Amino acid sequence: MTEGNFVDYVKVQAVSGDGGKGSVHLHREKFITKGGPDGGDGGRGGHVIARGNKNRWTLVNFRYRRHFKSSHGGHGSKNRSSGADGQDIYMDVPLGTVIRDFETKDILFEITEEGQEEVLLPGGMGGRGNWHFRSSTNQTPRYAQPGVEGTEGVFILELKVLADVGLVGFPNAGKSTLLSVLTSAKPKIADYEFTTLKPNLGIVEHRDFKSFVMADIPGIIEGAAEGKGLGHYFLRHIERNAALLFLIPADSDDIIKEYEILLDELRRYNSELLDKDRLVVISKSDMLDDELITEMSVELDKDLDTSYMFISSVAQLGLLELKDKLWTLINE
Repeated sequence: MTEGNFVDYVKVQAVSGDGGKGSVHLHREKFITKGGPDGGDGGRGGHVIARGNKNRWTLVNFRYRRHFKSSHGGHGSKNRSSGADGQDIYMDVPLGTVIRDFETKDILFEITEEGQEEVLLPGGMGGRGNWHFRSSTNQTPRYAQPGVEGTEGVFILELKVLADVGLVGFPNAGKSTLLSVLTSAKPKIADYEFTTLKPNLGIVEHRDFKSFVMADIPGIIEGAAEGKGLGHYFLRHIERNAALLFLIPADSDDIIKEYEILLDELRRYNSELLDKDRLVVISKSDMLDDELITEMSVELDKDLDTSYMFISSVAQLGLLELKDKLWTLINE
């Protein structure tokens, strides 16, 4: 999947079908010239339905189709024959999609399971035929109900990546490199900030044919919770991760301070993110000798509020232990 095909925010317009008209008809056949009412009901208009599809990974399909309109219900006819229901139209969305009302920004549904269906816009009810309106005082009613009109709406589809582990760190911390080493994903890697502009997903193969999904999320900067940099664009993807992996390079000026800034941005965006399991990883550790690692460990033991470990993606140091630790975090 190329970066340009990762679409996680679209606006769509949808219209449900009108209900069919009820029929006004009086029964007629040979030797029966004045039969009673037998007009049938109109069919229901088609619904617009959002449906979860595990084979969809992004909202890229909605880049080319943003208007959805279901068909109208059929009109009723004689012999109490009901009109056909309008055909429902389905919007297949990836798991993790949030659907909001465009005007109010309220969340209407969250699609998180395969095959989950939510009616976005119900079709209009069909009108009742004149057969329903017969009475002792009006045995031949010559009126029926019109169908109820369908509804129209504009909606925001917002994808929050479903991954077991989310990589959190400043730009150019080595997140994409780690993802490329642990998985078969091929994220863009370069020696400048904000190389990653879209989340990248990769499957980490573990022992005994086990696996879990890791997401490389665009780098955080101070003020991201207020929308600076890529701001809310990427922070929402962290919400669905089971565990968070904080990646801080060994050549950072102050590892503890960098970790606290990252933690504070998450706190200001959504304090519930701090309830997730987290692990701090010191990357690029191939630049450190054993003595320096020991000195740094003393400081980290004193000031860090969570477990940590040293790794190197390039030198393949500590990666097996990292996968073991992450698997334990996810499955505790």
